[in-house]
Amino acid sequence: MDIKEKFLSETWFDYLYALNGTEKPLWGKLSAQGMIEHMVDSVAIAYGKQVHALQTPPEMIEKAKAFAMSDKEFKPNTKNSLMGDEPAPLRHENIKDAIQELHQEVSSFFTFYHNYPQAIVTNPFFGDMNYKEWLHLLYKHARHHLKQFGLIE
Repeated sequence: MDIKEKFLSETWFDYLYALNGTEKPLWGKLSAQGMIEHMVDSVAIAYGKQVHALQTPPEMIEKAKAFAMSDKEFKPNTKNSLMGDEPAPLRHENIKDAIQELHQEVSSFFTFYHNYPQAIVTNPFFGDMNYKEWLHLLYKHARHHLKQFGLIE
């Protein structure tokens, strides 16, 4: 298991289980639970469970994907055109249930790519991506939101 796989399947959850749901973000409007539910959707997109139309003009995909594959961080308050100006209503009664759904989605992500290692799944912002590319992007995205709640520097 490489470092990003270990992070997404284990370490990430150590941080998330430390949240109680009352934390205030350092930026943005998402609550801790809203952030987790947002990450559920992100993981679901990564293995094709959720499908969204491409948001980036085709001529910009190469540049956008180069950023996604880089070690450059997402900036605080990065806009996501799949999200409205206000956070979506919470789907779960509590943060622990949201974390449990995320755990299931992460498990499904790894199972999907274990069963279909050559699969290519389209990211709505960065275009077609393989397993290693999705792994990198999810790792980068997860760390961005951990920083949002001051859980890592």
